[in-house]
Amino acid sequence: MQKKGYQEHAVVRTLKQEQGNAHEVHCSRERSRAAWKIIEEYLMPFVEKEQYQIPIRCRLHPANDLYRDQEEHKLQEDINEWRCGYCKKEFYDEKYLDKHLDNRHFDLLNVSQGRCLADVCGALHCDQVMDSATRKTKCNPAAAARNRHLCESLAQSCFPVNEGPSAHRLNEFFLRQFCDAHTCTGHQKPFSKGGKKQTSILYIILSVLILMLLLLFYCFVYLYRRGTKRGAQGLKRISKSGHQKKSS
Repeated sequence: MQKKGYQEHAVVRTLKQEQGNAHEVHCSRERSRAAWKIIEEYLMPFVEKEQYQIPIRCRLHPANDLYRDQEEHKLQEDINEWRCGYCKKEFYDEKYLDKHLDNRHFDLLNVSQGRCLADVCGALHCDQVMDSATRKTKCNPAAAARNRHLCESLAQSCFPVNEGPSAHRLNEFFLRQFCDAHTCTGHQKPFSKGGKKQTSILYIILSVLILMLLLLFYCFVYLYRRGTKRGAQGLKRISKSGHQKKSS
C-alpha cells in the first residue's frame, strides 16, 4: 500500500511538471480508442476474410487514426503496470500514460492532417462499447439521421461497390452491421452480424473440467473392467480347485 501511494504521488508530481509542455488536441483519445476497438472487433475479421485492402482515403484506415502510433506504443505488462514504448517510463494506470503521451510525445502526432477517428464514432456506435450515459437518453431522430448519413458515406468511400465483388459484399455488410441500426424504432441492433470470436476464460475452464471428467471416467471404466476380469479369473481358479478335490 505504501509503495502504491508513493508511486501515485510520483506520477502526479511528474504530470504536474509536464503540464507546462501540454498541447491541446481537439480529438478525444478515449472515443478514438473506442472506434478502433469496434473496427478491430466488428469489421476487420470480415475484411480479412474477403482479403480486401481498405483504401487510405477511407477514414477507417489505420493511417487516419491520429493516435494509432501512440496507442501501439502503450505496453501493458500487468494489471496495474503500463509502460511507454517510446521512453520506457512506467505508470500504474492507463490514464496517466495517456497524459504522459499527450504532454511528452505530442510531437509524434501528425496533427496537420486533421485526422480524428473519434469523428466517426456516431456512425460506429462507440457508446455501445463505452460506459456512456448517452445510451440511456431518448433517441433523437435528427441525430440518428445524421449518423446514418455518415455511416453510408463511410460504406461508399471504404467499400465502393464498383471496385469488385469483395468491395460490393463488404459494402452490403457494412450497411447491415452499422448503418441499419441508426433509427429510433429500436428494431435493429448494431453489430448484428457478430464480431471477432474470442475465447473466454470461462470457456477454457469448462473445457479443462470436461477433459478431466472424461479422463476420470475412462480411468474408472479401465479399473472396473480390470477388477471384473481379475474377479472372473479368481472364480475360475476356485472352480478348478474344487473339481480337482472332488476327483481325488
